[in-house]
Amino acid sequence: MTAALPTTDEEAAAELARLAEAIAHHSEAYYQKDAPQISDAEYDALVQRNAAIEAAFPHLVRSDSPSFRVGSKPAAGFAKITHSKPMLSLDNVFSDDEAREFVARVRRFLNLPEDEDVRLRAEAKIDGLSCALRFENGRLVHGATRGDGAVGEEVTANLAHVTGLAHALPEGAPAVAEVRGEIYMSKAGFAALNARQAEAGGKIFANPRNAAAGSLRQLDPTISASRPLAFIVHGWGEMSAMPGSTQSAVTAAIAGWGFDTGSLAVGDASIEDCLAFTADLQRQRADLPFDIDGVVYKVERLDWQ
Repeated sequence: MTAALPTTDEEAAAELARLAEAIAHHSEAYYQKDAPQISDAEYDALVQRNAAIEAAFPHLVRSDSPSFRVGSKPAAGFAKITHSKPMLSLDNVFSDDEAREFVARVRRFLNLPEDEDVRLRAEAKIDGLSCALRFENGRLVHGATRGDGAVGEEVTANLAHVTGLAHALPEGAPAVAEVRGEIYMSKAGFAALNARQAEAGGKIFANPRNAAAGSLRQLDPTISASRPLAFIVHGWGEMSAMPGSTQSAVTAAIAGWGFDTGSLAVGDASIEDCLAFTADLQRQRADLPFDIDGVVYKVERLDWQ
């Protein structure tokens, strides 16, 4: 049962202070130390509680509110990369009705008639570490983690042996192209890595996401090279020219450049198609070769973004 919201400014301010401290602590453990202390569901509950109190008491929103943060600041020792476009976080919904309301908000924002079909693309979100690869004139300039959304850690050398990505783009690709996705580790790769770590007396990782993050964010690239890391595309940043007019068309173009864009997706779909896809994916979840932490819904037409 959800706890009631505070009823006074004093109670609300005190709880917002406690939540800001707790969320900052757990964000650092998750993003910087790759050693989570609570589950994703427990962390999400803290964030949702903070957002609910801020909505009820907007005049008490703190300057250090967790609502203003994405990820965590880059760790010491890494070169810093400023993203040409911020790497933002996703808004969450937790029910079919909330997903339908998302489509309704899109329709209202664009002043679309009620009978205008809002087509969507839905993709499984693999649980990993967000990473951006920037190409200029077909050449990989750098790879960077999300960091705090504005500035990330340069990990270009660490990407040398990661599967699922290209290190150069073919002729005809945009002069500037930033491909974004997740660095992840399969369940089998995670189990094998932890077995090797245990045998060598090394660190045992809590889950595949943290194993992937800890393996990529190494100052010694040879350590990253020894780990079973893979990349899957979830979007893009700066593009000097768009290679398509829809989410699915651009994703297909990026796949043609040599990237893994995944097979767990449905494009040019209605909201009901996406909800059915999500329900089916949830049924398969335990049998998938990698961890997923949700499904991303995107408006298919790029001119509606």
